[in-house]
Amino acid sequence: MGAGRLYAAVAAGGFRRYATYRAATLAGVFTNTVFGLILVYTYLALWDERPHLGGYDSAQAVTFVWLGQAFLSTLALGGGGVEDELMERIRTGDIAVDLYRPADLQLWWLSADLGRAVFQLAGRGVVPFLFGVLCFPAALPADPATWLAFAGTLPPAMLVSFGIRYLVALSAFWLLDGAGVVQMAWLAGFFCSGMLLPLNVFPGALGETVRALPWSSLLQAPADVLLGHADPLGTYAFQGAWAVALLAAGRLVQSLATRRVVVQGG
Repeated sequence: MGAGRLYAAVAAGGFRRYATYRAATLAGVFTNTVFGLILVYTYLALWDERPHLGGYDSAQAVTFVWLGQAFLSTLALGGGGVEDELMERIRTGDIAVDLYRPADLQLWWLSADLGRAVFQLAGRGVVPFLFGVLCFPAALPADPATWLAFAGTLPPAMLVSFGIRYLVALSAFWLLDGAGVVQMAWLAGFFCSGMLLPLNVFPGALGETVRALPWSSLLQAPADVLLGHADPLGTYAFQGAWAVALLAAGRLVQSLATRRVVVQGG
């Protein structure tokens, strides 16, 4: 099997694996919808007091909320990606088996995570988004080109998300328990991606800083393209630069870990 076919098969396996858990998917759809409703009413109250906060009107703020609920599991902003399994394999020593495979460790887990992300977008993300934009005033573009430009932000967002979480998972090579790093990454991801509030509402240097961090590639950047607040080419360049930097950092850390660190349990 060629390398391309191998990683495509891994991605397809990741998709099928998560598609197996239908009850969990339905529960996730319900949970995302409920949290979306809570956030929408909170945003509407806030935007009623501060119209055009962050350059958004209330319809754009509502759209932002439901887009965030669609991306929450897709980009594993609250955890739940392949990093949990990878960290467990490092902890138990099963990672040694992965290193003996005739496949690249990073590309293997990237392929598995992309399969997971595609399923989560289709199985868990689309329904809450459609529910939200049908039940609340939303700002959806009428131009198909805008939708195509928005779709173009999703692959680099998935790469950036994986790049961050892969570095988090590799920390388990040095730590007995990576739970603390996972929690820190989860908090940073929620705050710096825009899941709590759009990054455009943050003032001054704080706003400029969080918009320059990689997490803004996950929600804020795609949302701004969809809402017509950002140039697609500039967004692609920003996301692509972070994707390359994070994947390269993951490759470097992986090399250091597999050469010098004794596998825990192995």
